[in-house]
Amino acid sequence: MKKIAAIILAGVSTFAVYGFALAGPTDDPKIQKREQNQEKRIQQGEQSGQLTPKEAGRLEAQQTKIKQDEERMKADGKLTKAERKKLKREQNHASKNIYRKKHNEKTMDVK
Repeated sequence: MKKIAAIILAGVSTFAVYGFALAGPTDDPKIQKREQNQEKRIQQGEQSGQLTPKEAGRLEAQQTKIKQDEERMKADGKLTKAERKKLKREQNHASKNIYRKKHNEKTMDVK
């Protein structure tokens, strides 16, 4: 009985590892980390008053669009080199927007 349970457990474990291996290439840690950093930059800008609520909302909407694009690209189970390049370009554009909005003349009085 223990032998059968061990065989079943080994089989299930193998399929689980195989499933994670297949899912791995679609997730790019660099893309995920960059999205997190940009979210933090927006939050910091809101808290410091460098971003107005309207500016922060637009920047958040841009981040949401990038995430939606990423999910759409990953829907087929692959994230191609061209798709990664497009996401990087979108993130570069968003990063510039965050910088510009945080350093413009519009600010909120934070007390």
